[in-house]
Amino acid sequence: MLELEQLSDRQRAILRFIETELDKTGFPPTIREMGKACGIDSTSVVNYNLNKLADAGFITRTPDKSRGIKLLKKALSEIQIAITNNVYSVPMVGKIVASEPVPHPGDDFGYYYDKEDLIPVPRSLIGSTNPSDVYALTVSGQSMIDAMINDGDIVILKRQVVAQNGEMVAVWLTERNETTLKCFFDEGTKVRLQPANPTMLPIYVDKDKVQIQGRVLAVMRTVN
Repeated sequence: MLELEQLSDRQRAILRFIETELDKTGFPPTIREMGKACGIDSTSVVNYNLNKLADAGFITRTPDKSRGIKLLKKALSEIQIAITNNVYSVPMVGKIVASEPVPHPGDDFGYYYDKEDLIPVPRSLIGSTNPSDVYALTVSGQSMIDAMINDGDIVILKRQVVAQNGEMVAVWLTERNETTLKCFFDEGTKVRLQPANPTMLPIYVDKDKVQIQGRVLAVMRTVN
């Protein structure tokens, strides 16, 4: 069964719209309403994606009913993304260390977070990224100062589990149960987590002991 992050952007958009309409009106939208809201001209394409959502266990459908849809899973994993004008409200998950990693126990994602703790983020910082995949962390430490990320800054990340060499990512070191923010480099059986601070050494970790939690999209700097 597929998880939310495995759905296509179109399927997630449909799922979010169904959830929004149910919250607002108490009724699921029609296929035509979904198509209009999600920029899909063909009702058959909407129907195809609804069948995929049903197969994945997110909805059930009642045949021959225009509104015969029941939501089984929340589209946003209980974290609501509010969009107002040109600003997204994204969840502030907590802190991440940009120095030597330290323990951050919490939920399965590796962090504590308050689902009510949302921060406004300009749409321009997110670009075309699906907002349901976006979250924020406050940086603690100085290891990324040459990347213009200082202690107390906020990094905006996209949830993902893979990275390209040189990308700045949040990683969970599974053996240590620790998190850190570094630049990622695949070096065969090892991963090099490179700080952007000439006074600090890289961290080398076995590849199977690293889980990428997200890629940095943007930085919101604090002003002292």
